[in-house]
Amino acid sequence: MIIYFSGTGNSLTTARKIAEALNEQKMPMAEAVKKDISSEERIGLIYPSYDFAPPPAVQRMLPMLNINPKAYVFVIITCGAQAGISSWYAKHVFKQKGIRVAYCHKIRMPDCAGIAYGRNPNKQTWKFQKYASRMDLIIADVKARRSAYHFSGWDLLGWFSMYTKMGQKMIKPFQPSVNAERCIGCGTCARICPIGNITMQERDGQKPLAVTGPECTACLSCVHFCPHQAMTLGGKHIDKSWQYHHPDVKLKDMILR
Repeated sequence: MIIYFSGTGNSLTTARKIAEALNEQKMPMAEAVKKDISSEERIGLIYPSYDFAPPPAVQRMLPMLNINPKAYVFVIITCGAQAGISSWYAKHVFKQKGIRVAYCHKIRMPDCAGIAYGRNPNKQTWKFQKYASRMDLIIADVKARRSAYHFSGWDLLGWFSMYTKMGQKMIKPFQPSVNAERCIGCGTCARICPIGNITMQERDGQKPLAVTGPECTACLSCVHFCPHQAMTLGGKHIDKSWQYHHPDVKLKDMILR
């Protein structure tokens, strides 16, 4: 079983490739926490790194997964550069439940959150070719059920991001808001949000308005997929040319994920 969390398709595409190579089923993490997966003999966890740590939604869901302690468990992190403590967190959570994570690695992808720093993720597609061989290595290692821990650097920043109040504030610039003047009420953002944090608010005599809730995990899925660029970051408009999703992923894939 390959379990994943994805905002713009990087982790979804990685999960697809690994699932196909291993002849395994893939499943969104939000769905897996509701299932009994204790009979699975091999579990892959694929999710991104945000500010050198797992996304808040992943932090909440990992402890909820019902995994067989005898299963071969591996973790793959997708990230713009550094994974920080993203894989360590899974090891820590599962160790407390008597589950051993046997293998950890990372795959670099375009940095979806880079738009908040003035970096266009569409100019980072060179990473696909550069790290293609690493995907082959990961698949070969997992097929052989090898044990290896390929940790990333920046561990202190990961700890800071997850375990301090200041670190928790770091994610706020990546939490989108709705530009009511641009929103046409199409509902794309509500359908695509992986944790159901966006709802459509009815308005008298007007089209519905997207409303973000308090549980945003800063995946930026709504920002990158909004067809009218109605989601802002720090009040900043995001131009269409800066919107990114993995080229092998379409909107319908994310809605059905």
